[in-house]
Amino acid sequence: MRPVRVIVPCQPGGSTDIFARLAARKLTEHFGKQFYIENIAGATGNVGTAQAARAAPDGHTLLIAFSSYVVNPTLFAKLPFDPDKDLAPVTLAVSAPNVLTVNPSLPARNLSELVALIKSNPGKYTYTSGGVGTQGHLLGEMLRLSQALDIVHVPFNGAAPAVASAIAGHTPIALATVASAAQALEAKQLRALAVASKKRSQLLFDVPTTAEAGYPQIEGDSWVGLLAPAGTPREIIGAVRDEIASILESPDVKERLPSLGFEVVASTPEDFGHRIKVETETWGKVVRAANIKAE
Repeated sequence: MRPVRVIVPCQPGGSTDIFARLAARKLTEHFGKQFYIENIAGATGNVGTAQAARAAPDGHTLLIAFSSYVVNPTLFAKLPFDPDKDLAPVTLAVSAPNVLTVNPSLPARNLSELVALIKSNPGKYTYTSGGVGTQGHLLGEMLRLSQALDIVHVPFNGAAPAVASAIAGHTPIALATVASAAQALEAKQLRALAVASKKRSQLLFDVPTTAEAGYPQIEGDSWVGLLAPAGTPREIIGAVRDEIASILESPDVKERLPSLGFEVVASTPEDFGHRIKVETETWGKVVRAANIKAE
């Protein structure tokens, strides 16, 4: 039996890659043929995504997509694939809530106090994220634009150095996934003000959502999902989707997900396709309004 190539468009070792390997192992066990990981990094996921888009739609190629998939169509002037025509949604597997954190030296105890603090000190404060065009960056720009704040974004190459900068107080405000900030929050090196999700995070249940804090427009999870080349038979897409949903409910995977900062979604292909369309429009508006360009 031919093995199935699972393209992961980022470097090995991160939470997306770890999840992909967990899923591939379980898919191998269920279907009785090998699902193997191929990491193809570059251009915020575009290089690997383009390879998946060009693959034969015969069920022997899958793509592990992450949130950049809905940002890149606006962030980049041109893509090497057509996200509307070249790939078919399988499932949005897991989400990763983002949290707005501050260095404890800041007097703000909630999001309203932080907004007031920035407004009363124009040009004084900076915020950081894991990079240009990441969900953390876009959420920060949502807040800046909606509240007319005079604050500057300082991007880092990854969440870890961004969080470290916030801990040191160099960039005292940070937006990151809950998993990236969890250790610093537990050690009280950072203070969580709000989670930018529709509902509270299972990992930070005592932290209000941005809507509960009075800013419902500041919302957006990071996520990991599966896509297949357009034209892949619906029965194959359905079988993979159903097995991913089953995998996410297996005890060993459920036990591992919180350490990766993930919460189960397991959407249908139709729901995932709708979310891709909505988020592409939402983030596109932010990218254009903030004049964000790919580095």
